[in-house]
Amino acid sequence: MERLLQYVFDGLSFGAIYALLALGLVVVFRGTGHLNFAQGEMAMFCTFIIWQINEWGVPLVFAVLIGMVFGFLLGAGIEATVIRSVAKKSPGGVFVVSIALFLGLNSLASMIWDRSEGYTMKSLFPNKPLDFVRILGAEWRYKYIGVLIVALMLMGLLFLLFLKTKFGLAMRSVASNPESARLVGVPSGLVLAASWGIAASMGALSGALVGGINGQITPSLMFSVFIYASAAATLGGLDSPGGAVIAGLLIGVGEQLAAGFAPGWIGQDLKLSVALISIFVVLLVKPSGLFGSLKVERV
Repeated sequence: MERLLQYVFDGLSFGAIYALLALGLVVVFRGTGHLNFAQGEMAMFCTFIIWQINEWGVPLVFAVLIGMVFGFLLGAGIEATVIRSVAKKSPGGVFVVSIALFLGLNSLASMIWDRSEGYTMKSLFPNKPLDFVRILGAEWRYKYIGVLIVALMLMGLLFLLFLKTKFGLAMRSVASNPESARLVGVPSGLVLAASWGIAASMGALSGALVGGINGQITPSLMFSVFIYASAAATLGGLDSPGGAVIAGLLIGVGEQLAAGFAPGWIGQDLKLSVALISIFVVLLVKPSGLFGSLKVERV
């Protein structure tokens, strides 16, 4: 029982990070109809910015906030200067551009921060050996509790933004019918740029949380996290923010249980397989995702 709870606790914390990044994918997809395959690398690059600012003497909390602002500007700038013009000429070109951004940001980070063994990343939360609380015999480390609380709080704020503000209404209008939104005066270009900015800002926080858990950062920091987040977005439904959150938590718990209870010689390898199998099964059985909406076209 203690072992089961341990994996569930850890899985919820990791799942909250996957959900956060998956929510960014959903925000972009709802606004543009495209998946941002560079989401993970944008998060990684922002994490290095956060690390660098912290190294210059800025407290980590403020470094994270600055990194999130940088992420917003990066995402909004990419959408306004690159994605928008490519989408007008060739919607399929957005896929190519996002892959190019993936490779470009990874190469740029490797060039600037070229230490092969990575860089030590501090945690936002207490991370000493005795920094944990025992619940029903299972140890829940403070850094995992902090990650879960911060991720859930940000997701809650985002849902309030989407559902209770004029900007959220504008986002839903553009996602539902961009042309009609333009006709009634909704600044669709600004909304789309802001959507990319919000997604990148969420990615920056995700990267900081992952770096704090791992204790170090490398240019490959977010690769596996992005796969899990993509699985969560696919499983929950690419147009369902709530579905992405639920699926992210489920995948986080599922991969920890798979790694913990599978035979030792396949445990760690099986963790990534959980995400890949989830994507395959959902696309095969229910392409719209568990909570995604089915689109019906009149012919």
